This record gives sequence, structure tokens and C-alpha cells, in this order.
Amino acid sequence: MSLLESLASNVKTLNQLQQFHAQILHHSLHGQNFWIANLLRICTTVRAPLQYARQLFDSVPHPNVFVFTSMLKFYSQLNSHSDVLELFARMRTAGVSPDAFVFPILIKSTTADQGTAIHAHVLKLGLNSDRYIKNALLDMYARRGPIVVARELFDEMSEKAAADWNAMISGYWRWGDETGAKEVFETMPGKNVVSWTAMVTGYCKMGDLVKARDYFDGMPVKTVVSWNAMLSGYSQNGFAEEALSSFKEMMDEGVKPDETTWVTVISSCAACGDLKMAESLVSFLESRRLKLNCFTKTALIDMYAKCGNLTAARKIFEEMNNRNAVSWNAMISGYARHGDLASSRELFDMMPEKNLVSWNSMIAGYAQNGHSAMAIELFKGMTTMEEGLKPDEVTMVSVVSACGHVGALQLGKWAVDIIVKNKIELNTSGYNALIYMYSRCGSMKEAKRVFQSMPSRDIVSYNSLIAGFAAHGHGYEALDLMSKMTQEGITPDRITFISLLTACSHAGLLEEGKKIFESIKEPSIDHYACMVDLLGRAGDMDEAKKLLDTMPMQPHAGVYGALLNASCIHRKVELGELAARNLFELEPENSGNYVLLSNIYASANRWNDVDRLMITMRQMGVKKNAGMSWIEFNGKLHHFVAGDRSHERREDIYRYLEELGQRLRSLGYLVDKSCVLRDVEEEEKEQMLMTHSEKLAVAFGLLVTEAGAVIRVVKNLRICSDCHLSIRMISKLEGREIIVRDNNRFHCFKHGECSCKDYW
Repeated sequence: MSLLESLASNVKTLNQLQQFHAQILHHSLHGQNFWIANLLRICTTVRAPLQYARQLFDSVPHPNVFVFTSMLKFYSQLNSHSDVLELFARMRTAGVSPDAFVFPILIKSTTADQGTAIHAHVLKLGLNSDRYIKNALLDMYARRGPIVVARELFDEMSEKAAADWNAMISGYWRWGDETGAKEVFETMPGKNVVSWTAMVTGYCKMGDLVKARDYFDGMPVKTVVSWNAMLSGYSQNGFAEEALSSFKEMMDEGVKPDETTWVTVISSCAACGDLKMAESLVSFLESRRLKLNCFTKTALIDMYAKCGNLTAARKIFEEMNNRNAVSWNAMISGYARHGDLASSRELFDMMPEKNLVSWNSMIAGYAQNGHSAMAIELFKGMTTMEEGLKPDEVTMVSVVSACGHVGALQLGKWAVDIIVKNKIELNTSGYNALIYMYSRCGSMKEAKRVFQSMPSRDIVSYNSLIAGFAAHGHGYEALDLMSKMTQEGITPDRITFISLLTACSHAGLLEEGKKIFESIKEPSIDHYACMVDLLGRAGDMDEAKKLLDTMPMQPHAGVYGALLNASCIHRKVELGELAARNLFELEPENSGNYVLLSNIYASANRWNDVDRLMITMRQMGVKKNAGMSWIEFNGKLHHFVAGDRSHERREDIYRYLEELGQRLRSLGYLVDKSCVLRDVEEEEKEQMLMTHSEKLAVAFGLLVTEAGAVIRVVKNLRICSDCHLSIRMISKLEGREIIVRDNNRFHCFKHGECSCKDYW
């Protein structure tokens, strides 16, 4: 037996364990508790496979407390807490009484409620004075609460080890009790580096980096763990540059970084977007031939992806043997962030097991790159395919914003129902997304309700609602909201003034707009563009041209675009040509500028100039954006283009349009043929106008919705004057409210009138 005991004491590897096991089998000792307990103890040391350890345990007909304890330790080492509890239940069923060595393992594996029950069991067995059990209970209560129970146990201890003091300090911080943590730290005899580091970590988690740094600087000795605590504090609180500066300080002091350091520093490089710093860091790692673990490589992938070097990120990703979910997500979000949705989707589809972050990255990628319909469809797929995967606020902000972008109110309400159903708590950005969605879907009443229900508002909240008022032409409401905003102590920013000037422009509030512009201390080029638009829409073309000529900066496309649009409204050919010439240089591929100038020529019957522009567009490869309108019905977006005959209800739609045309003509409706940009026969002009995309969408809406229901249509271009007139008359004829959102503003048609008052 002494030979076997000697062998047992020298087992250091799995191979040696298997040799020792063979000796046990050779001596026919395999089923004995003593030897199996020894083998299981060694399994824990050499990290043997679970199946091997379980076979050893199952080989004992009647395991005793030592065998149970050894197997419990093995499960605990694997963090397999459910197996620990299950085995303990089996132990009690077998009638084996636990000793003091079992409870520390058990306590580590319990939930808060289970831990309290185990504590009661300890008291019942009279083991509450055992030091190891008391330490485990103290650590449990410090981690999971109630913290007052942890303090009671701590105060009862006659002899407190450094670990007990540190457990209390960390426990108080975990529960946000700065006073308790500080009091224990100050009274601790012989403070060690762990206690100092706990104070640094605690203040970092609170976001009080000044106090964290004070404690850090006061440390008699700093280890790499201490430095990591300070570096992580800076990085996680948004002070990436300070983290990098502290890293240089750490290196100057000769402290050797570990894997945690590298992950933090690399993440800080990513946050700064400093590719040069990132590459020098990688060169440093390569020069020392450091073996990087999965976490460091993942941080490098994320860093390169955020800094825009997706080739380098993909190279590291492809070289990784064991890719974790974080590395997949870093690549997916990296491609999405830089607009490469094809690569992003490719990896997303390849990912072996998608998590919420993966879905969020892909949904946000579609939403932020203008593919809102795809974002919504992907979210639908997530809710139906991924059982047990619940969306969070990040998911819903992307989905709600996407619904707002396409003007899909019913889908937006469906998304809100999901928020309520899943009890997702929204912060300010979530509420702001709802304001945006309701505003962009033409429901200002709901947008105002959300705004008023917010527990706190920021500048984005006000800007979102002001922008909504602007798009609907509610100029006075936008101005009133700005007054409330300043009363609450929130200072208007650049976006606020752009929205206010736009609101004044859409509502024809010329004098109010001038006052707003004059109140801006340093107007930006975008503010000048808004002012040119305001003056131009109001018909003060000379003043608009004068403002453009006297600008303190070079006009950009937005300024000339505003002048061109005003020239089109008021049919000012020379000014339109001037604006267009500049626009053709600034953005030669923008077909909209050619179309607007073509409109001006067509209105002046200058068909040769219209043809010349069309030839120029063909020669330059500029393609005109097709007018498209869409309407939401039964959770689906139905798209239409001019003359569209692809829809499944096309026969019904065209029949209904013909009937509407006859009824409109009986009321005195005359087609506004000036909207046709081609020199064709009068009858053909009328036919072309009657099948514009917005008319098709409205007709479909009237066909499929219940009587009295509001019809909401979105168009990607500006609504033409003929469609505006006919839809205005249809609203009276059918007794319906019809809301059309074009690329410029909302038109709410009701009782034969439009909210824009024909000023758009």
C-alpha cells in the first residue's frame, strides 16, 4: 500500500493518473472508497475529463462522504453548479451525512435563496463555528446579499483573515455602499494590495475616477492587477486616452502586462479610433512573440474593425482556431458599421450559434445603412426562429427607428407591444427612438404623448419632437417647444436651429425664421442653407441670392439645392440655371438636380432644353431616381412605381382609379399637365399623371382598409402638384384622412384641405 500511496502523491498529469489508475485495477482496489476518493482528488488537480471522473465515481457501489466530497469538488472546479446541487441531493438520499468540507463547495454553487437554506442547514448541524464554512458564507452574502448578514458574520469572527476583510470591502462596493466599503478599509489592519485594489475598482465602478486615482496613487505597492483595475476604470468610463496614458506610465515603471492589460489597452485603442496607435501596439506584441489568447485576439479584431482596417480584422479572425461569440460579433458589427452588409450578412449566416448581440449588430447594420425594411424582416425572423431569445432595448431602438424610417406605423405599434410584453425598460435614447418613429409615421399626437411621459429629457428628445413639428409644418408649436426647452435649462444646438428654421420654412413664418437665424451666434453652412430655403419658398428670391453671395464660407450643395428648389417653385429660370450649374460640379451624379432644372424648363415650355438635359444625363451615366410610394397593410409594405402593373391587386387598383378620375372630373378637377416633363400628346400626359405612384398607393389603401381608416403613404420624392390636388379632392370625396410623407415634409389631407395649405 505504501507504494501506491507514494505513486498517488507524485501524480501531476492525466497520463500519470491513468497509470496510477491501472495500478489500482491491478491490485483489485478499484471499488474501494479510499482509492476512488484519491483518484477523484487527482482528477480535480490534473483537470481530467468529466466523463472519466464520473465513471470513477459510478464504480463505487456505496460511496462515502469522502468520495462524494471529491466528486463535488470536481463539479465545482468546472463551475457546474447544478451538478453540485444534484449530487448533494443524491448524497442526502443515500443517507451520507455531510461534513464541514462539503458546505464551502455547496455554498459556492447556490443561488441567494438556496444559500440561505444551506446556512440554516449548517446551523442545524452545529457547524456554524467552522472557519471555512463561515468564510464561504461571508463571501456568499457579500456577493449576493443581504450585505447586512455578511456584516453580522464578519463582526462575529474572533479572528479575521485578510480574505475576510477584502470580501467585506468588495461586498459593500458590489451593493453600491461606498460608506461601508470605506469604513472597513480604514479599520483593516495591515492593508494588502488586494484591499487597495478593491477600493480602486469600487470607485471606478461608481464612475468616480478622481477618488479611484487617489487610492491608486496612495498604494504602497502596485501589481499588474492594480494597474488593470485603473486602466479598466478609465476605459469603461469613456476615458480611453487616459487609459492609454496610464498604460505608458505602467510600462515606464517596468510592470509586465498580462492578458487583461492587453485586452483593456486594445479596447482603448478601438474607442479612440487611433489606427496608428493600434498598429504600433500590434508591432510591440509581435516583436515580443507573445502568445495571445482568444480574448486578446478578439479585442484586436474589434479594434481593427472599429478603426476601419477590416482586412486585418478578418485575417486575425480567420486564423483563430476557437472563435468565440464575441469575435464573430466584432466582425459582423465591423462590416455593418462600414456599410459592407453583404460580408456582415455572410458571417451572420455562418455563425454557428447566434446570440442577442449578433442579431442586434445585424439589425442595426441594416437600419443604419438605409435598409429599414430588411431590419424589420430580420427582427421578425429573430422573434420566430430564436426560441427563448428576448430582444433588449438595443434591439428595439433599431427596430423602432427602422419603422419610423419607412413610415410603418402599424409595425411600429407592433414593436411597442413587444417592448411592453417583454417589460423592456427604456432609457432616454429608447424614448427618443419612439418620438422619432411616431413623428416619421405621421402621428404627432403619440409623439407628444411619449415626450410628455418621459422621466427625463435630453437635447435629442427636444430635437426629435421639434423636427417632427417641422416635417408637419407646425411652425408655432416648434417655436413654443424651443421656449420650454430653454426654460428647462437645455441650450439649443446646431440641430435645434436647423429644425426650427425648417419649421418656419414649411409654415411660411418668414419673420420668425429671420429672428431665429439672427439669434444664432455662429451660424453654420447648414443654417445658411435653411435660410436660403426659407427666403426662397416665401418668394423673396433676390434676398435669398443676396444671402448666398454674402455668406462667410463657400456654399455647399445644400445651399445651391435650396436655391434650385425655390427657383422651381417660383419658375425662376435664370436663378435655377445658376444653382444647377454649381450643383452639377459639386455632385455630378445627383439626378435630382437635373430633374429640378428639367422641371423649370418644362414649365417654361423649353422642351429642347429638357431634351438636352436628358442627353447630358445619359452621356454622364446619371440615372434618374424612380419615383416610388409605399403603404403598409397587414404587416407588409406594398410598393408602387409610376404605371406599376406588378401588384397582385393591379386590376382592382386601376379600375378604382378610373372611377375616382371620373368622379373627380365631375367636381371640376383638371389634370395639371405641367407636371409632365416630356413633350408628348395631351392624352398621354393625362394617362401618365393618373398612374403616379402615390395615386396607386392611395387607391390601394382605399380598397383594402375599412371605411374611415386613416391612409398613410410614403413617397421617396417630392409629391407633384397634380397628385397634391387630386389627393386633396379625394380626401373630401371619400371622407378619409390621407397622410402623405414625401422626401421633404408631411401632407395631411382632410375634408379637401391639406395641412401645408398648398405651401410646399
